[in-house]
Amino acid sequence: MSLTATDPYHFARQRMLNSLRLKGVRDERVLKAMASVPRHLFVEEALTCKAYGDHPLPIPGGQTISQPYMVAKMTELLEVTKKDRVLEVGAGSGYQTAVLSHVAGLIFSIERIEELTRLAKARIRQFNIDNVIMRCSDGSLGWSEHAPYKGILAAAAAPDIPTALVEQLEIGGCLVLPIGTEQDQRLIRVRKIRQGTTVEDHGGVVFVKMIGRQGWNK
Repeated sequence: MSLTATDPYHFARQRMLNSLRLKGVRDERVLKAMASVPRHLFVEEALTCKAYGDHPLPIPGGQTISQPYMVAKMTELLEVTKKDRVLEVGAGSGYQTAVLSHVAGLIFSIERIEELTRLAKARIRQFNIDNVIMRCSDGSLGWSEHAPYKGILAAAAAPDIPTALVEQLEIGGCLVLPIGTEQDQRLIRVRKIRQGTTVEDHGGVVFVKMIGRQGWNK
């Protein structure tokens, strides 16, 4: 992906980056990734004019593409490098996946909705991203065949911390996800240590529900 000043969304993207910095995003690798991914190509055509506003937008399947700040914040909280493998739960239209592809070594991405899986795969191919493997399945169970992961990011809220995801973290790795109901959710970071886990609360958030065996039934 090569985005230059001739791109019609260049200045909108710069305003987005300024907003991210003002809200506390400090990792320059994350900011560079956000600058490199054309968010307007991951939403429906009718919404492209709103793509760089700091708010979620609807995508097919009754799902949403997360607001830019939340994408940046969650990516920053993962603390991963190009040497690390990451599991993404809830690929959506592929925007978060594309951002992760710039900061992590290898991404295993899961999306439970077939239409979105096809859409995200097409976008990943469109931008010649070669470090993402994606499938359609129950993300609450993770992807054990490729574990352990240095980072796991879930873009949907579970009622409790899914044990399957914690088990698939490597020692020192982080799981970043929202926990709670539709009305009351908190963004948490779970760090796996030899003695168990530590849990940090990073504030209130609003996400769609994580549907699955270790998430919500519906």
